[in-house]
Amino acid sequence: MSIPAADRGPVRLSVVIPVLNESENVLPLLDEIERALAPLGSFEAIFVDDGSTDDTAAILAQAMAEGRPVRLLRHRKRSGQSAAVRTGAKAARGEWVGTLDGDGQNDPADLPALLARTQQDDHPMLVGGLRRKRQDTLSKRLASRFANKIRQGLLQDGCTDSGCGIKVFRRDVFLDLPFFGAQHRFMPALFRAHGHHVAYIPVNHRPRNAGASKYTNLRRGLIGVVDLLGVYWLKRRTALSPVIEERGGPAA
Repeated sequence: MSIPAADRGPVRLSVVIPVLNESENVLPLLDEIERALAPLGSFEAIFVDDGSTDDTAAILAQAMAEGRPVRLLRHRKRSGQSAAVRTGAKAARGEWVGTLDGDGQNDPADLPALLARTQQDDHPMLVGGLRRKRQDTLSKRLASRFANKIRQGLLQDGCTDSGCGIKVFRRDVFLDLPFFGAQHRFMPALFRAHGHHVAYIPVNHRPRNAGASKYTNLRRGLIGVVDLLGVYWLKRRTALSPVIEERGGPAA
């Protein structure tokens, strides 16, 4: 019998996976998530279907009916990866949220190490992955390298691999950030601009085994220039006033 998500008890990590027409990838990815996170004792996988036209949603609905630790959220219309991440984070029951791309190129086995890094003495609010060896086409790797150099020059957030989809971050901190259409690509810069420590660790990267990429270098590049300038403006305009003194306490 399936156990409703709300009745499964506390969750240590909620993993959010945006998907669009990934029917061949979602079950193998769910299998890997379960194997990787079983030692944590409590977790949930939240797949956010961003308007798929294949069997992605039906396959995940069947996994839910079988009682697996999976939840399915669906957008009425295609809204983009950042919107899907935010939808999943808003629904998450865990204090910490992890993200994976739905194409299976991120390795769920890296999630425990990212989560463990958040517990170290410097207490980063976001830990991002840095892909050791990208399993993408040469054109994609070159375009990404060029884009990362430009964004580093402007944002100086220490992130040399902004396109890596695997991250772990504090849910409440993330939901307090300004939202826009390409937010997921600028999370380290936004966390830092709002006064939060960010860390990075190397992670695995794998070839796509099924399905097709939803992006082209040209489309991503043209949109990215506008987004980069917008985040640069946000960074310059974000002025934080730290709390110097707090008076009062709970009522008797």
